[in-house]
Amino acid sequence: MQIEIDDKSGFCFGVVTAISKAETSLSQGEEVYSLGDIVHNRIEMQRLESLGLQTIRHEALHNLRNATVLIRAHGEPPATYRQAQLNHLRLIDATCPVVAKLQKRVIDAYKQMQPVQGQVVILGKRGHAEVVGLTGQVGGDAIVIEGMEDLELLDFSRPIYLLSQTTQSLTLFELIKQEILRRAADPSTVSVHDTICRQVANREPHLREFAARFDVVIFVCGRKSSNGKVLFEVCRSANPRCYCIEEEEELRPEWFQQAQHVGICGATSTPKWLMERVAEAIKSISEGRAVE
Repeated sequence: MQIEIDDKSGFCFGVVTAISKAETSLSQGEEVYSLGDIVHNRIEMQRLESLGLQTIRHEALHNLRNATVLIRAHGEPPATYRQAQLNHLRLIDATCPVVAKLQKRVIDAYKQMQPVQGQVVILGKRGHAEVVGLTGQVGGDAIVIEGMEDLELLDFSRPIYLLSQTTQSLTLFELIKQEILRRAADPSTVSVHDTICRQVANREPHLREFAARFDVVIFVCGRKSSNGKVLFEVCRSANPRCYCIEEEEELRPEWFQQAQHVGICGATSTPKWLMERVAEAIKSISEGRAVE
């Protein structure tokens, strides 16, 4: 059996930077608190916690004093920075530059829409850390839509400014855009800005081609990875024998029956070392050995 790991899968640069900053501070003996999971991958989080990283929820931030807190790549709303200043917290700001640029664009969109009673619309996952940070830039006065069904939330008689969470599907964004333009009372009052990260978006066509080359594809990602859910569906559309796992213990021998070529890929939140561990486990299965 031939096993190949996709060389374009794994951490995006924003996640690499955030993890690197956390590891540097931890190696210097600092006590570092991460405001939420630094990456949506349980296995990688366990590794970081073994180095001393402590993950806290936003509620705990109010009671933290004179400590070091890491802002992850997803970014945060202004309220978080105000609270940190009040509590004399040292911030390690690892907000992804692409996300930081989008936050500013949301503010600009809001300023543009206010005088004309327009609506700022963000294609994204409600409650996702990045989306919370984006809507927080304008005090929550933005409409978050997850799919075509949410277009009912919009008033098509008023101007619309459409943006997107950085890890959304390009295909879905295009469908949403076209439908908004079709329904708008005056399409000239619709502003559209594709704010999807190309490092993420370009993985879709690549993974479609990658998945089609193999008998079986194993997609590795954390259960909470929004990006992982999108990319897994891309792989599965290209190859029905595509299975999503979080770690190697979830592999099932029957998946590999009569398979000669197996591909392994993952989300932007999936560490390379984990995909390598999955490859070793598949090799053990192919050789009739128990997965250790």
